[in-house]
Amino acid sequence: MTTQISLPEGTVLSFYGDDFTGSSAAMEVVAFAGLPTILFLRTPTPEQLAKHAEYRVIGIAGLARSQNLEWMDRNLPQVFEILRSTNSPVVHYKVCSTFDSAPHIGSIGRAIDIGSRVLGSTWEPLVVGDPGMARYQAFGHLFAQQNGVGYRIDEHPTMSRHPVTPMDDSNLGRHLAKQTSKRIGLVDFVAMKQGRADVRLTSELDAGSEIIFCDVLDHETLVEAGRLIWDRRGERLFGVGSQGFEAALVAYWRAIGAIPGTAPSFRALPVSRTACVSGSVSPVTAGQIGYALGNGFAPIPLNATRAVDASAWKSELNSAGQRALKALGEGRDPLVYTAAGLDDPAVAALRTAMEAAGVPTGVVYERIGTGLGHILDRLLREAGLTRVIISGGDTAGHAASALGIYALTAVAPVAPGSPLCRAHADEAALDGIEIALKGGQVGGPDFFCAVKRGEAA
Repeated sequence: MTTQISLPEGTVLSFYGDDFTGSSAAMEVVAFAGLPTILFLRTPTPEQLAKHAEYRVIGIAGLARSQNLEWMDRNLPQVFEILRSTNSPVVHYKVCSTFDSAPHIGSIGRAIDIGSRVLGSTWEPLVVGDPGMARYQAFGHLFAQQNGVGYRIDEHPTMSRHPVTPMDDSNLGRHLAKQTSKRIGLVDFVAMKQGRADVRLTSELDAGSEIIFCDVLDHETLVEAGRLIWDRRGERLFGVGSQGFEAALVAYWRAIGAIPGTAPSFRALPVSRTACVSGSVSPVTAGQIGYALGNGFAPIPLNATRAVDASAWKSELNSAGQRALKALGEGRDPLVYTAAGLDDPAVAALRTAMEAAGVPTGVVYERIGTGLGHILDRLLREAGLTRVIISGGDTAGHAASALGIYALTAVAPVAPGSPLCRAHADEAALDGIEIALKGGQVGGPDFFCAVKRGEAA
């Protein structure tokens, strides 16, 4: 018989997500397990933290995945200091479940170096696998499913072709070693299933490993990863990983009776109108765009090549906003998008336009994401919408930042990794609106329609 163990009082977990959609995925795991969770969309002030002190999990959504090392050095220390101030026993740096990163941009290694200095930790566990998101790690190699088919991450049809950080190595330890000088170890799934996880972990620590990956293949290994994190946390533990990190803790907490085994019910009502903006080039998103357009959404394609010029881009956004408002007036739901998949000619056209103009890609991508946010802001204010959607991992960060929202709380599940959320804002026009942030690889074909219905895709 399992002995019930209580969680400590106060904040039990705090985290920083290196993109907005991934941050909402981490929030989803703990919130829908019954732990009150708030996700700040910018570094919270002490006053905001005090105002929401009742939350058991505190998250901060960020943009680190699309930033260079200098940006990380300037911005991450302050974020980690804020997380340290919550006094949570575990602090998590949340990364994408596909682990896409590089030594020069979105460096997970650099984030670990900074976080370990600020937070201190005897070891840094790293959990990337999450069966709930169809992500699996075996002997340190990452696999991901797309449309029900499993791929090694370096052979994945999308992630091997990511426009910014393509994954060319499925061995995550080897991939991470290009980003940090810390010694990297592994607790493999065989040791976990044979009850030797603690022996393996101790052996790695004795050998000088600081960052230690934990394989996750199924529920059993998920629980074991959570046990290693929680029972070996010491005074405070700094860990890294996807939403699988939260999923592992929740699975273990349920196993020891610290939280209920059955999740509370979270539901949302349908809305008569919605709007979506998308900067994703994922084939998964392309399928969702096609499904939505076939089910009543109004297509509002954006000419992203105009984003290389600030004045031309402003004109393009104004035109798209007017077309979206017209669609709403006709009783249709506007879907504003820059491309429908990697093979859309718009992708190559944008690349050519950036090269011809000599404008840095980071500047253009930020301009696109922020512009999509401005369109949503206009639709919320002028059309009185109460529920909207942002699609695209990097897009969501810039677009959501353009809205006057400072935090989100989870309302209801739609697809694993992308819940429907309630916005918290100082401005009455935006406070309480509902928003879904969707990563490129997340959700079934009917995702946009499901958000409108307020139910699981």
